[in-house]
Amino acid sequence: MIKFFRKIRQSLLAEGKTTQYLKYAIGEIFLVMVGILLALQVSNWNQNRIARNKEKVILAELNQEFKQNKAQLEDVLSHHRKALKSTDLLIAEFPLNIDSINLDSLKEKSIGFGLRHTFNPSQGIVKSLVNTSSFDLISDPELRKLLVSWSDVLADYQEEEQTASRILVDYIIPFRVRHFPIWRLRDERVNTSPAETREFETWVYIRRGNLTDILGTDGQDSELKRIESSIDRIIELSEPKQE
Repeated sequence: MIKFFRKIRQSLLAEGKTTQYLKYAIGEIFLVMVGILLALQVSNWNQNRIARNKEKVILAELNQEFKQNKAQLEDVLSHHRKALKSTDLLIAEFPLNIDSINLDSLKEKSIGFGLRHTFNPSQGIVKSLVNTSSFDLISDPELRKLLVSWSDVLADYQEEEQTASRILVDYIIPFRVRHFPIWRLRDERVNTSPAETREFETWVYIRRGNLTDILGTDGQDSELKRIESSIDRIIELSEPKQE
């Protein structure tokens, strides 16, 4: 093809048709430029197609990861709610009178008091995205923003759980084991009088406060609402599109 065009140019020059030669040369340059632009367009289209296919794979993995995280969070919250219900049942009995209270009923109401669960979601896909160039494949700006802020939202929520867990393990459980072994109330060797003290009531109220901070049940704009909202929105934005 190049030889063909060259022969035409040489023929025009040999015949002294300079004007026609210039027109032809300009036309030839134009055709070459059009060809280059078309090649670039095809290349860009192909690269975009590859990028979108990669994005679909990433979104599918992200969607699955956050659906699993949502299921884990719901399981953790169910235990927090059981613990809160137990504290409320105990508080309803205050002030306790061990001599007159039904010990079996008290034991039943205390079963969920010491439940301790924490939300530890999978973050493999999120970290592999945010810390690598693959993040540029995410085209939705809202999803990009949610993924960038995810670690902060998670840390804020986990702080509430960690505080509750630390107080439970370091203070409440040792007090209960030392003074109030609820599973041995009928043992005559056990002194159950600490259950009637203000100190015991205080620890139960502290436990309730920690749980309400986690669950946001006192009407405040809780960290739980933020993390639930983030998870739900990420799942929605990463849901595979029907084609």
